[in-house]
Amino acid sequence: MYNIKTIDNMKNAGAKHFSTKKYILDDNIENPDAILLRSTPLHNMTFNNKLIAIARSGVGVNNIPIKECTKHGVCVFNTPGANSNAVKELTICGLILASRKIIESIDWTKTLNSDIESLVEAGKNQFVGPEISGKTLGIIGLGNIGGKVANIAVSLGMNVIGYDPYLSVNSALSLKPMVKVLHDINEVYSKSDYISLHAPCNEETKNYINSSSISKMKDGVKILNFARGELVNYSDLKKALLDGKVNRFITDFPNEEILHEKN
Repeated sequence: MYNIKTIDNMKNAGAKHFSTKKYILDDNIENPDAILLRSTPLHNMTFNNKLIAIARSGVGVNNIPIKECTKHGVCVFNTPGANSNAVKELTICGLILASRKIIESIDWTKTLNSDIESLVEAGKNQFVGPEISGKTLGIIGLGNIGGKVANIAVSLGMNVIGYDPYLSVNSALSLKPMVKVLHDINEVYSKSDYISLHAPCNEETKNYINSSSISKMKDGVKILNFARGELVNYSDLKKALLDGKVNRFITDFPNEEILHEKN
């Protein structure tokens, strides 16, 4: 019988895949044979001698101490592509939110109490925004998710450029012919109206978005990050949001430093 410690509500999601005759899945197992998780950091974890494997539901493994696992002979597994379609859809939603003041319009509409139709007709022009059709989307990272986003954006009438120094043959073949792959990330910065991050977090990509890279971007650029929070230097981004260099930042990694800032 193997004991699997579950983290991040993985008990119910994982239970149907494991035979109850061979495996026990529970959040409270102290000395597990394996760990099943999503995004909780394990870098301060003390390894027990029984631990054989750690499996993450997701593509990145930056929340797992790989060197420590290697030292102790613990196998680490990830699940590339498992949530790629969901993140693709969320990114497309982010593109729309970056262009149209939908959230602001909802909040404003909820403040109306009477004569609503007239007030909406008179006030809706304060929430106008640009169409994404004809605009240039720059994608950093053209793997499973970035490639899907690129293809959908082409279908929406956008000009799509991308950068990925580790682009695989399969990923390249999956791109629509209209997607232009660039070999200089600075071109992506300078030519894009929208920039979407789809890179893993490592020493090379950490703080990809910083004062230096932002300075190379168009004034009023819109940035989306549905990859890893650490790809962005939030202090530099905050300044760029305040001075208008960055028009919008859309992410699913909320951060105390910028959460309440405009745009």
